[in-house]
Amino acid sequence: MHFPLHNRVLTGSLLMLLLLGGCGGGGGSAGGFPAAVAQSTKPATAASQSDPSCTAITASGSVVVGSGLPGDPAAPELASGYRTGMQAVSAKSFMVVAANPLASKAGCDVLKSGGTAADAAVAVQAVLGLVEPQSSGLGGGAFLLHYDARTQVVQTYDGRETAPAAATENHLRWIDDVADRTTPRPSARASGRSIGTPGAVRMLELVHQEHGRKPWKNLFDAGIDLADNGFKIPGRMADAIAGARTNLIRDAEAAATYLNPDGSAKALGTVLTIPAYAQTLRALAQGGADALYTGPIAQDIVAKINMTTSADGSTPITPGKTTLADLANYRAKKRDAVCTTYRSYWVCGMGPPSSGGIAVAQSLGILENFDLSQYPPTNVDNDGGRPQTMAVHLVSEAQRLAYADRDKYVADTDYQPLPGNGVPTMVDRDYLRGRAGLINLATSMHTSQPGNLGPIPAGIMPPSPENGTTHMTIVDRDGNVVSMTTTVESGFGSYHMARGFMLNNQLTDFSAAPTDASGLPIANRVQSGKRPRSSMAPTLVFSKAADGSRGDFVMATGSPGGSAIIQYVTKTLVSALDWNFDAQQASAMVNFGASNSPTTSIGGEHPKIDTTNNGANDPLVTALRAMGHTVNVGAQSSGVATIIRLQDKKGTLQGGADPRREGLVLGDTFTP
Repeated sequence: MHFPLHNRVLTGSLLMLLLLGGCGGGGGSAGGFPAAVAQSTKPATAASQSDPSCTAITASGSVVVGSGLPGDPAAPELASGYRTGMQAVSAKSFMVVAANPLASKAGCDVLKSGGTAADAAVAVQAVLGLVEPQSSGLGGGAFLLHYDARTQVVQTYDGRETAPAAATENHLRWIDDVADRTTPRPSARASGRSIGTPGAVRMLELVHQEHGRKPWKNLFDAGIDLADNGFKIPGRMADAIAGARTNLIRDAEAAATYLNPDGSAKALGTVLTIPAYAQTLRALAQGGADALYTGPIAQDIVAKINMTTSADGSTPITPGKTTLADLANYRAKKRDAVCTTYRSYWVCGMGPPSSGGIAVAQSLGILENFDLSQYPPTNVDNDGGRPQTMAVHLVSEAQRLAYADRDKYVADTDYQPLPGNGVPTMVDRDYLRGRAGLINLATSMHTSQPGNLGPIPAGIMPPSPENGTTHMTIVDRDGNVVSMTTTVESGFGSYHMARGFMLNNQLTDFSAAPTDASGLPIANRVQSGKRPRSSMAPTLVFSKAADGSRGDFVMATGSPGGSAIIQYVTKTLVSALDWNFDAQQASAMVNFGASNSPTTSIGGEHPKIDTTNNGANDPLVTALRAMGHTVNVGAQSSGVATIIRLQDKKGTLQGGADPRREGLVLGDTFTP
């Protein structure tokens, strides 16, 4: 059997994991946080250098993340779009990869003190909601895959938001089904109608109850400290605030938090404190998830969802229909993982209401009919390599076929069953072999029709945006694994803020129209209590044992990126499993793929792609266009976070953080 990933040994020199790139960090601005902000203001000690766990290793020794010392990856810098020169990071027994250095540090400290991956996920989310509020938070939702190393059980957890009980099929389309058939104001997204009942906190509590070791109340300390004492606004957050300024200004709390008194956006490096967020975390620490779903916090959430005008009274805002009962009745759910084989591996993902697991499984199942190892990238370095034209063509065509099925069939299965026998029907090997036969090796199919999977009268919904998202990947000392994608949907969600955190606009992931042009009901239409379809694709990979069963843990990954998440995750899996890339190379690799449209995306932010003259000077782009692809070379903002367990004698962990964001790999790291 083929086990290239298992046999990989780190090559080249990791040198000193330079934090300008090596460990995923920011730059060398000594700037210096005020003492209240800093995790530590002392120089690295001999002890910290001898035990660099949860610190960033630079040429001059270990640096505590958040200290403000030279080389600190948490020192704010402009969001560059792509950080070159990053290298894979090695750890002995535990590791966390998150999209912000302070969040990685919070999770790593929990792991270092003996906490589980589930414990660390709580701490990471508590900090991400503060330092990356445009992407996720207490007011959003999440999907989580958990691997229990002792029992070898893979369990998925659904913390997706729900529509209020009073929602109708026209909840996003009209202000009122009878009296006012006009669009919610100022838009569906910016109205209360977009806000689903948050699920992330209730889901994390469930995961912690089943897999946690540390007391719940102790997992919020890092978030509370940062909210009370301050942190410097990082580059991506600063850009997001500036971009959302005119929308944030409608909400008094959001404006007071993220804007200056004159209405301008708070800038890069501004020390930000959010006492209300600290108070919410204290309430959660003491009262559990109930503190958010009942009582004063829940009352403030409902009041904010139902506000009817902007802070200055100038802009009408259509209220939502969420009640206290909606929050009190919310339940996180355990779902069956979507697990399929791919070559010599098992790949497990998230099932409905996320489409991510099925779409990734279908893409891989189609690609299994082609030998991608014949088309490895060229010009390989730590940023991945230049993908070959045929590889991009095959992957993109496979994804067109998978997205076609996704757009027709996949929704919340509590309301809309999948065709046939469900997931097994959609990932059936013979079915996917037939779909692979539709791929023409010489030219693009442009747009695919969904497969015939049975008599399901469902209309087709195009992909919807989902951009305010982030991902974390965690492995603890015991070998337990968490892969969690968490979101508020679009940047800063609905622009509504309550008790120090942003409220999602997740309901706009539903189809606003309940039927398609032919009158068929769309599977992903709004219904009372329903969960909107997602593209989130947290993923776990295992070896295939000699008897064909699922074997040892090999890899965990995932990414933000809206409907393109499916493409980012597939690219990362193919890079690692077919091309034997390390965790950093696979995460950094050129983004490429397609949804079910004529457009094939090639991430122009990558240094190996020439975007001048709309890509006309890039040989990959021109070759794809010659095959009939409509190529878009716009920059893409993935946020892949990958951990691979090497099959060396020590079971070394190898981590990679997407250079397109501010991610950082931390653990009990060492230089191999």
